[in-house]
Amino acid sequence: MKKQTLIGELRLHRDGYGFVTTGKKDEEDVFIPAKFVGDALHTDIVEVQVVPGRGEKSEGRIRKILERRVTKLVGRLEQSGRHCRVIADDRRVRHAIHVPDGKQGKARHGNNVVVQILRYPSGGEPMLGEVLEILGERGKETTEERAIIIRHQLPHTFSERVIDDADACFTGELPSGSNRKDLRDIEFVTIDGETARDFDDAVAVKRLGGGPARHASSLAGEAGGLIRLWVSIADVSHYVREKTALDHEAYKRGTSVYFPADCIPMLPEQLSNDLCSLKPDVDRLTMTAEMDVDPHGKIVRQDFYSSVIKSRQRMTYTAVKKILVDKDEKIREQYRLLIPNFELMEECFNRLRAKRLARGSIDFDLPEPEILIDMTGDIADIVKAERHVGHMMIEEFMIAANEAVAEFLTKAKGGCVYRVHEHPDSKKLREFGILCYNLGHHVRIGEKVSPGTLARVVDQVKGKPEERLVNTSLLRSMQQAVYSAENIGHYGLASQCYCHFTSPIRRYPDLVVHRLMKIALARKCGSRPANLSEIAEHCSRRERIAMEAEREMAKLHVALFMKNKTGEQFEGIISHVTKFGFFVELKEYFVEGLVHLDSLPEDRYTFDEKGYSLHGKKRKKAYRIGDVVKVEVSEVDIPNREVNFTLV
Repeated sequence: MKKQTLIGELRLHRDGYGFVTTGKKDEEDVFIPAKFVGDALHTDIVEVQVVPGRGEKSEGRIRKILERRVTKLVGRLEQSGRHCRVIADDRRVRHAIHVPDGKQGKARHGNNVVVQILRYPSGGEPMLGEVLEILGERGKETTEERAIIIRHQLPHTFSERVIDDADACFTGELPSGSNRKDLRDIEFVTIDGETARDFDDAVAVKRLGGGPARHASSLAGEAGGLIRLWVSIADVSHYVREKTALDHEAYKRGTSVYFPADCIPMLPEQLSNDLCSLKPDVDRLTMTAEMDVDPHGKIVRQDFYSSVIKSRQRMTYTAVKKILVDKDEKIREQYRLLIPNFELMEECFNRLRAKRLARGSIDFDLPEPEILIDMTGDIADIVKAERHVGHMMIEEFMIAANEAVAEFLTKAKGGCVYRVHEHPDSKKLREFGILCYNLGHHVRIGEKVSPGTLARVVDQVKGKPEERLVNTSLLRSMQQAVYSAENIGHYGLASQCYCHFTSPIRRYPDLVVHRLMKIALARKCGSRPANLSEIAEHCSRRERIAMEAEREMAKLHVALFMKNKTGEQFEGIISHVTKFGFFVELKEYFVEGLVHLDSLPEDRYTFDEKGYSLHGKKRKKAYRIGDVVKVEVSEVDIPNREVNFTLV
């Protein structure tokens, strides 16, 4: 094997080893054994020498640290005489942070602290740091929330200059001119969750004729005539201009980060929740994608332009479901003037969805916990997040707009930040195929597997006990969707050309796409921006960090909620079985916990890899996916976000 040098981001595991990822489609992640990590920290940009490893695999040796990305850490202060050091809570940090005299402030032995790194470890020299603040007790909500924000290096305050830039956007007048189309007479609505405060998108529909109106639940091919769909998106690019402090801060963050009880926005709230938000009954600047959809779900005409709209109503997903599915008389009476619009939207949605699924798009339905917060800020309940016609309709309209904009920018040849999703790794897919076979589902896995084949598997397991395991395993066997300046298509959506256009309030790539659209619409000739690849790579990384922080925060809130239920008993369903135990999903709350193998009744259990089950040698007791069991909450580890059960 020829030696080669690669540059990428180090992703460490708490056991000491790591992987370096370059983000390039033709380069695999490089495994770094723990002994060759050296002084590098999690998320550092490093130079790696690739060498032969075990078998046919290769591995890496870190040769140089090019960029340090960790600036602050959370940990426990330990004091011995005059010597102080901080032991990081993050297990991936293998170095103690030594605190020089005069740099510990008022912190004392045992305090949980935030430490600023003054010097990184290098060649035997220890890491040095300064205590910035003393945190509260480990395990407390405020302490753990602050720790998550710092661990993921999330910027969470805006500078005065950025706030001044945001305040300067409020001029009191909308811009006039012939370039902006007036759509204020069209009945736009926004449809979002109950707790949403920033409204990026508004939608409207109109039947153009060519056939009789049919009930919205009719099949796409049966309804007649064209339906015009307008998707209008907040024109954030009008306010956030390039090379301003506001733009620099938005780029640095890359995305908003959403927590159960809070949000770290990409833009200051006076923009995200006010001036750019498409609130009802106020004029708002937008960028519009106008599409005519035929009875077979094909977009036969599309147009794009700057616009101004006035939303008629701020709708919620729940209200739309009550109108279209539940036929709730009270809600239908409340919105009686808009009922025809919603029914036409449902017809348009059915057309588009049927067309997308027919081409092989994978319709994942991975259940997520919805953490409900009461008026006092406490966790009231944890339920399975609903996904019904209200959510799916908006998702479908956004997919249609994103695809149409990507095609438009590709034809304009002025550059685009695409949303791409590579073909899955064939080895991982073969492993997924074995899992499906063992669970009784036959999947033909060759070198190239169409998304339609995998979509059929997802459809086969719907409503079955193994649904969650199969969907999660499939997701893990696939590549992660990222941003790219080059179009390689989107495998999961079975789309040849896709981008993100619909959320510029909370995603920087969408803001860039809006800017590129304006250049293309103005037909300004010139070379494509040189830094699109850099923007795409940066935004992919920021998105990954945000997702990791959101998942950890959700796990924290689950642990906090279950801590008060230690000793209580619940009925649940076995959702996954491993060689070290099995996971149980509770029926009363959408919470999953682990029953450790060593906590099971005295017996020797063997793990059946094919059937995903545990079998006792003496008592012949077996535990399988889908079994109903009764468990007791035995232990909740808040700092490690773990919930453990024992069988009753």
